[in-house]
Amino acid sequence: MTTSSQNPTPFLRGERGELLHALSEQRELLLITVRGITDAQAAQRTTASDLTLGGIVKHITRGEQVWMQIMVKGDGELPKGMLDMGQYGMADDETLTGLLKQYAAAARTTEQAVADLRDMDRRVPLPSTPWSPPETVYWSARRILLHLIRETAQHAGHADIIRESLDGASTTAQR
Repeated sequence: MTTSSQNPTPFLRGERGELLHALSEQRELLLITVRGITDAQAAQRTTASDLTLGGIVKHITRGEQVWMQIMVKGDGELPKGMLDMGQYGMADDETLTGLLKQYAAAARTTEQAVADLRDMDRRVPLPSTPWSPPETVYWSARRILLHLIRETAQHAGHADIIRESLDGASTTAQR
């Protein structure tokens, strides 16, 4: 068994494997929403939201990169680009193929970082953001992974609505 079709690494046993498998399932649902679309469609806004399919892929990729930096480094520093609003949209020089390659690379990095963890209970300080409480907040590696699963699932739902508005296709119909 593999953690994802993007990265055929062996499925880890136990909690790590189960969490990575859940994340992989959400990634696969997100990827269905961009199957067979053009770069122009990936950049097209189809709802009241400014989100696009390409922008969602770009944001989720950046999210995995940032959260793995937070988890692995554990220094509480704000990763570069974490608050960059450009992560929510496709730039004119970006392609869906390029964004998907970056997403696959981020997935491999996440899977390797989780495989290398000594302890899922490892607590790391979260970086200070404009919405953070004044005191330092600590999350376990487990909670970070659960957060990535939730984020990916939430945005896969957004992507499904955007795709259905774009051309009538839905994840359920494309499975």
